[in-house]
Amino acid sequence: MTMNELLTLALALVAGLLLGAIFFGGLWWTVRKGISSKQPAFWFLGSLLLRMSIALAGFYFVSGRHWERLLLCLLGFVMARLVVTWLTRPSGENQNRPAPEASHAP
Repeated sequence: MTMNELLTLALALVAGLLLGAIFFGGLWWTVRKGISSKQPAFWFLGSLLLRMSIALAGFYFVSGRHWERLLLCLLGFVMARLVVTWLTRPSGENQNRPAPEASHAP
């Protein structure tokens, strides 16, 4: 593998991280805006269409019809999901406790 190919693959991974940050960061932002909105369906549907369009177009252009680039871009996308999930986790003492079970009997 040449140095040029390694650089291209590294850039595909970075592009996947960026696409994932946009996608999952946008999802986090949408949930925060949507739950306090009078028209949450507009926020969620509009956000979904925009985020999916950006992600799919990004995957298409980054891959350049090479499966190796697509795979590394997808790996970066999944890594970004883990990072965004970790960064947006709720803080507080209830974070490590399991949720209380619902009682079915009155």
